[in-house]
Amino acid sequence: MQANSRYANCNSFHSLQLKHVYNLRILKCCYSQNCMTRFYLELGPAPCAHIWNMYHQSLLQIICLEASVYDIQIAFKQNLLTSRELVKFYLAKIRELNPNLKGIIEVNPDALFEAEKADKERQVNSYVPLPYLHGIPVLLKDLIATKDKLNTTAGSFALLGSVVPRDAAVVLKLRQAGAIILGKASLSEWANFRSLTAPSGWSGRGGRGKNPYVLSANPCGSSSGSAISVAANMAALSLGTETDGSILCPASFNAVVGIKPTVGLTSRSGVIPISPRQDTVGPICRSVADAVYVLETIAGYDSNDANATREASKYIPTDGYIQFLKINGLAGKRLGIVRNPFFSFITDSELTLAFEQHFRTLRQKGAVLVDNLEVPNISVILNSTSSGEATALLSEFKLSINAYLEDLVISPVRSLTDIIAFNQKFSDLEMLDKLGQIILLSAEATNGIGSEEKKATLNLEKLSRDGFEKIMRDHKLDALVTPSPFCAPILAIGGYPGITVPAAYDTTGVPRGICFGGLKGSEPKLIEIAYGFEQATKIRKPPTFLL
Repeated sequence: MQANSRYANCNSFHSLQLKHVYNLRILKCCYSQNCMTRFYLELGPAPCAHIWNMYHQSLLQIICLEASVYDIQIAFKQNLLTSRELVKFYLAKIRELNPNLKGIIEVNPDALFEAEKADKERQVNSYVPLPYLHGIPVLLKDLIATKDKLNTTAGSFALLGSVVPRDAAVVLKLRQAGAIILGKASLSEWANFRSLTAPSGWSGRGGRGKNPYVLSANPCGSSSGSAISVAANMAALSLGTETDGSILCPASFNAVVGIKPTVGLTSRSGVIPISPRQDTVGPICRSVADAVYVLETIAGYDSNDANATREASKYIPTDGYIQFLKINGLAGKRLGIVRNPFFSFITDSELTLAFEQHFRTLRQKGAVLVDNLEVPNISVILNSTSSGEATALLSEFKLSINAYLEDLVISPVRSLTDIIAFNQKFSDLEMLDKLGQIILLSAEATNGIGSEEKKATLNLEKLSRDGFEKIMRDHKLDALVTPSPFCAPILAIGGYPGITVPAAYDTTGVPRGICFGGLKGSEPKLIEIAYGFEQATKIRKPPTFLL
């Protein structure tokens, strides 16, 4: 019997040696011609094949579960894994878990075909370095357009069957890097911009997503499915979007890493919008390194979002973002601790103890902590009505969503007016009687960018300038540190970046993250800080699926 060439250099069918960082780092497998020949002669071909299939499935489980981009690429290089096998692993996980978790709305019917294409490319270019994401499946929030067999619907039946004119710019960058589009993640419908009473993670098409750590707990939104799915190992990597908290919050509550980039660092072209002033697209992944690989891939100029991406492109380092994954990234960093009001929001004793320990760890790793800072006018910033954020977003949404709908090749709805009418006509599908659509109705009542909207936008700029920017500059800070996701409004109204990293679990087992926020373009420093913290603490653990 000929030994499978993928395992021909291994020592024994019985020996499996693993060195873990999360899961796989070095895999020496387990197959020799002599060992399998003995099984073949003693048991016959059918039992031998059964043993091999059982073993092979167990091996794939070990390789793929909690696997990082680095792990996967090593497995590819050592011929221990193919993209097809990786996609099949995630499809099996989706079949197993998604009926309960509801993290994914649609699976790409061409995912296996794309995987086979990646495998062939890897064979042809075996001696040529390929992009980091080549052959790796990525899940997209169902706001991000794909010109393929997948729908792009914001979780609403109103857009089911619509046809987009092109891939979103970030999707095009993923495809150019050889990534595989696995499917569309569930979300809070219309990015949580429909109703004040809809639960986080609910949409008409997707149902309500569940937190994989504590199934009865809030998964947070609006990028709920992106966080749920990577946390539960139904996907390797995912993209979310944020207007105010929609990456940072679900990443925090599902024990994954979320990067909210500086507005304009990643293109919003082809993404169902709320506000061009605040919208951003970013990665949600299981580790800081994976999120940085994705950010490096999707950041950059796009002619279809020219003004914002041109302005933000000046922040992109010459040699990219991966260089900032430094184990000693905390050394010398000045970090501001804002206890009031953010830590007053925490009433769980486990979380309080965990964050105090993290502050000690930050100091031990060389960071300088500037404690007990307060952001000027923080109570106004955290109140979207008082700050003017709500006024600005309502008018921006109406203009932006109408423009997006008009650009579609085919669509059942062509305006916000049509969306509202659809929900009224199909009220059972969209649970209109129970959840309403007050935000959509309020947006429809606006009439462009008038004096009130301009006044609101100017106030937001002033709050940012005299608040977050002032405290950062006065104290020469590299980042502000808060529990996630309470910092989200501060970062949202000014277009600033933030990274959330798993930090703790409360007394019921629900995860909570720590957020590092900085000034525009400060992603390199934030990556150093976040990676240094992650490597010093290693808080993330796989989901528990508690009831």
